[in-house]
Amino acid sequence: MSDRNPLIASVIPVLNEEKFIGSCIDSLMKQSLPPSQHMILVLDGGSTDSTRLIVENAIRKSEESNGPVIELHDNPGKYVAEARNLAMSLLPKSVEFTVELIGHCTVEPSHLQVRMDEWARLSKLFPKPLAALGVRVMSREGVHGTSESWIEGALSSPFGSGNGQFESFTESSETKVPAFAMHSRSALTRVNGWDPEFITSQDSDLSMRLLEHDYAVARTAKTYVRMAKRSKLTNWWKMGHRYGFWRMKTVRKHPTRASLREFLPWFGLMMTLCLMLWKPNVGLALPSLYLFVLLAEGLRSSFKTKRITAIFGVPLCLLMLHTSFSIGLLDGLFRKGRAPTDR
Repeated sequence: MSDRNPLIASVIPVLNEEKFIGSCIDSLMKQSLPPSQHMILVLDGGSTDSTRLIVENAIRKSEESNGPVIELHDNPGKYVAEARNLAMSLLPKSVEFTVELIGHCTVEPSHLQVRMDEWARLSKLFPKPLAALGVRVMSREGVHGTSESWIEGALSSPFGSGNGQFESFTESSETKVPAFAMHSRSALTRVNGWDPEFITSQDSDLSMRLLEHDYAVARTAKTYVRMAKRSKLTNWWKMGHRYGFWRMKTVRKHPTRASLREFLPWFGLMMTLCLMLWKPNVGLALPSLYLFVLLAEGLRSSFKTKRITAIFGVPLCLLMLHTSFSIGLLDGLFRKGRAPTDR
């Protein structure tokens, strides 16, 4: 470990992130927060591409420029929960806060300083001790391909973002689902960190356990993380299914995490079947309304992005998301989880 005494650490689990990890670390090296107060911990789950080489080059670059300490460690457990738990044992005692990041995201130069300022401000507003502070999630910078632009359009829709990490919000508030959270290390220790049973949604499970231990969990609209999302429709389908699958696992463990809107497609299907049996003449009313809403979102996205293909691409992505997520919810009742394959 370095002889510095950093206060905050960015923890980044990675696996084959050669396309994005360089930009991710570079954005953290450019932080306005003094380098002596910040460190970057990268935990590799067995990358077979050039991820490790890119990180090693970033380490040398940061050392030469007197930037923040960057460390690269193996993650024998491979998955995110194991990586974050391992980080807790590797961080120096001076670190009081950890920031959850991933290899395919970037942040603005003021990001960590804003995090610290917002933590200090919001801590005074809540009667309970603050344990986690999330931020907004924005699309990555640069030109988006056709499918990626459709997916971004779907996630920017209130019918696609849901109340999870992609939810659009403008006010700082308490929440159950902080995205890319900054955590109090003492709170993490008290609840025994991340549950490795969760291959995905381990952060949601952690937030629920923090709430159950009488902590406050919040989010701020003052800063954001730019995240590269899916660029292929096949991976978009897999992602939706995976999110639904692990949402069910989280809800079974923490019933208060349940959200009625996430089960609306199943309710809509059952109501449609009932109407078709009892009143066939109005049986298609709900599907017609649903189709109208999807098309309206496609038009809205087309005007916003100036992409004519969004008229049908965004409705397609919304339909795929609702269907795959709903199937994932049902699947989560009966089957154990597997490693994600939607990247």
